[in-house]
Amino acid sequence: MTFTVPLVLASASPRRRALLHQIGATFTVQHTDTDETMLPGIEPSALVRHLALEKAVAASEQHPNALVLGADTVVVLGGDVLGKPRDADDAKAMLRRLAGEQHTVLTGVALVHAGTSRRVAVHEATDVYFAAMTDEEIDAYVATGSPLDKAGAYGIQDDRGALFVRRIEGDYYNVVGLPLHRLYHTLKTQFGDLMSEG
Repeated sequence: MTFTVPLVLASASPRRRALLHQIGATFTVQHTDTDETMLPGIEPSALVRHLALEKAVAASEQHPNALVLGADTVVVLGGDVLGKPRDADDAKAMLRRLAGEQHTVLTGVALVHAGTSRRVAVHEATDVYFAAMTDEEIDAYVATGSPLDKAGAYGIQDDRGALFVRRIEGDYYNVVGLPLHRLYHTLKTQFGDLMSEG
């Protein structure tokens, strides 16, 4: 996937970088210090769109001629929004809540092109069904350090995180952190003039 303007990823996530590489995109990374604090009273789907857009807008100020991609992922369980755990104890508490339950992963995707004053934010939802987990399994997983930088304290693409996912309904890549079909559809329909063949 190629573009007529530079593509900038407003995220430090190694999973999102890997997914963009997977689809052949050439891009640079501009990390932003966007406040990811949960906003009171806002629906989770609106929250992820808002945070993704905040990241993209902040990065576009440094790259006004680029097409900037921002994303934000949360886990929703019983109406509660689970972001990244504060520490190992918080990660264990999140995993205990997720064990044996169904939750929804929401990812907001925002695209900003300051040159044409365009801003678009969409989201994708995937239902994930977790198996039961023992305290020993949770402790061992958290001890790897992997859950500490992930929404909901797990990664479906991880060696151990994958062991506890019984099934999903929806986009697998959304659970990893970037819904590729939603991204591609939005690019084609909203920013097709900035895409080139190849």
